Amino acid sequence: MLATSARLLRLLSVLQTRRFWTGQSLAERLEVEPRTLRRDVDRLRSLGYAIDSTSGPGGGYQLGTGATLPPVLFEDDEAVAIAVALQGAAQSLAGFDEVALRALVKLLQILPARLRPRVEALRHATIALESTVKGPPANLLAELAAACRELYTLSFEYRKRDEETGTRTAEPVRLVSTGSGRWYLLAWDVERGDFRTFRVDRIVGEPVRGRIFARREPPADITRYLRESLSLGPFAMRARAKLTGSFAELTERLPPWCGLLEPLDERHCCLTIGGNTEEQLVGYLLSTGVDFEVLDPPGLQPSLLRLARRLERGARAREAAAESPVA
Repeated sequence: MLATSARLLRLLSVLQTRRFWTGQSLAERLEVEPRTLRRDVDRLRSLGYAIDSTSGPGGGYQLGTGATLPPVLFEDDEAVAIAVALQGAAQSLAGFDEVALRALVKLLQILPARLRPRVEALRHATIALESTVKGPPANLLAELAAACRELYTLSFEYRKRDEETGTRTAEPVRLVSTGSGRWYLLAWDVERGDFRTFRVDRIVGEPVRGRIFARREPPADITRYLRESLSLGPFAMRARAKLTGSFAELTERLPPWCGLLEPLDERHCCLTIGGNTEEQLVGYLLSTGVDFEVLDPPGLQPSLLRLARRLERGARAREAAAESPVA
């Protein structure tokens, strides 16, 4: 049998892998008797670690919120991923750079020698260009993430695109990062009775915690919902076009935020895009770099013809200037 100190560390590690363990399943996982498990839990509590328990049929244990942070045990690939992620967090999260760097230094000090070359290789091979979009405060992201996990509502002041501010109450579901510094909160809007996507940088001040809520089923295809919400939702107009190219080819070519891409057949796809003007829509279609056919709205055709004539005039003006004799 493992020594007491080794059992305690293993118990802490196992408790971190699941939100709740029944007493029976936890004892079986640790290969100890239920009485030994109860003694080990009491020892951890005496050391300041908060472990909540429930009795009766189906009772068990889970880590609680205490005054002392328990040791966290990581697999090799998890430790490498955390080290690299901390480096990125130091460059992307407002008010988090110094904290992330301190955590990175601590991790590197205890990292096994065999893992150091992998971390160093990734650090030296990676160049992070400073984003023009500054990420939201880390404490705000942490509060939103906690609400998603612990299932409590949040009320907050939210600034819309027109700069008008109002109070919103939401049941948080997911935090979404676009990879360009923008963060979004997918949540159930209590007043509107529907799912909404909130830009985190438009949340003003600190959210206020509210009641515990029952988890709702998110949209069936949550990835599609988020892409449609982020690429189409903010715009007043939409257009659909048939693009020449396979789904695999166009997925490689077009960024996710460009619009909603769906396969039609082996050689064509449908792209749904959003914009505030017809000229914006036409510009987005031209930027795909492939042949296209506008499916709707029909009123977009005149804008296409106007832009085509403008491009032709620009090209001919350039040719005329090149052919004019120099005085």
